[in-house]
Amino acid sequence: MINLPKGLIVSCQAPVNSPLHDPYIIAAMAKAAVNNGAVAVRIDTPSHIQAVRQKVQVPIIGLWKQVITGSDVYITPQFHHAVAVAAAGADIIAIDATTRNRPGDEKLADIITLIHQQLNKPVMADVDTYEAAQLAVNAGADIVGTTLFGYTAQTKNFSPPGWELLTQIIENLDTFVICEGGVSSPQMAKKALDLGANAVVVGGAITGIDLLVQAYISTLEN
Repeated sequence: MINLPKGLIVSCQAPVNSPLHDPYIIAAMAKAAVNNGAVAVRIDTPSHIQAVRQKVQVPIIGLWKQVITGSDVYITPQFHHAVAVAAAGADIIAIDATTRNRPGDEKLADIITLIHQQLNKPVMADVDTYEAAQLAVNAGADIVGTTLFGYTAQTKNFSPPGWELLTQIIENLDTFVICEGGVSSPQMAKKALDLGANAVVVGGAITGIDLLVQAYISTLEN
């Protein structure tokens, strides 16, 4: 059962080298987002999820970014990462569901099954292509997000948001669909919902102070 209302989900994350990469600050961001109408939040790292869980009652989409040698998959790449995310208080586990080589011996379908059976949590499949979305739904994913469109070798020549990908998924797959990636204005968020997305995730355009300041400085200096 997907307990997510239609609306805005705010991704509250910060680069590891940023002073904002602190559980207390991430939790404050999440609380501010919820106070102003966010229906859910998306949070990386167990300690951050735990801090946010103490501040908000809305659903938390949890993940754990881990760089593993030999694989480009980094969003909750293995089941034991999902275990930590669930233990920290996430309601939904987000995982990389691209067709890229995964670390270790675990297959996508195995991880989804384990999350369902052992953690009793729904799975959000972060995809980059329609093929990946199809495979994720067939493997049992409860939610499909366009999160990785434009961020993989297969899609690096495209810029998010992936409007065509979003539309393809909505029209052809029977699943809960989230538009995520590259949504940088209220108008774009509204377009996602108008196209038929069940919810839309906005991250950097709301909470990405580091990247926003860098963009301003870069433009001013040039």
